[in-house]
Amino acid sequence: MPSPEFPVGSANTDLCQLVAAAADLCRRPLRHAVVNPVQGAVSAGPEAEQGVGSLDLCLRLEARSPEGERVPAEDLELEIYRSGGELNLTLAWRQGEDHPLLWHGSHPVWMDGATGLRSSCPADGAPLEALARRLRALLRPDQD
Repeated sequence: MPSPEFPVGSANTDLCQLVAAAADLCRRPLRHAVVNPVQGAVSAGPEAEQGVGSLDLCLRLEARSPEGERVPAEDLELEIYRSGGELNLTLAWRQGEDHPLLWHGSHPVWMDGATGLRSSCPADGAPLEALARRLRALLRPDQD
């Protein structure tokens, strides 16, 4: 039986809807569409049947204003992957290399986008931390 920690049957559709809803909640008033640039990128191997699950993918979150106008400066790239038994996420703005990126495993770590060195949370970083926490909880509710 597939693991309840993430939808396997129609993984691309269900996961994209889940991510978009979480982003809409955490980054109000922006609205989000989630694009999986590589179809079939959701990996659900035999481990999923044993309740462990496998999830490795990169998604693009496209932002819109409440009026429906595209806001490309707020677009994000979300990478979800496993390292050992841990679910890890990275969130990065798609435009502007001056923005740091967020790695979230057992705790959040902000890194300079150009050098990869640790940095402080940017002024607009709290919603991304909230999004990462929410996604980790939704994808692995038993982990945190």
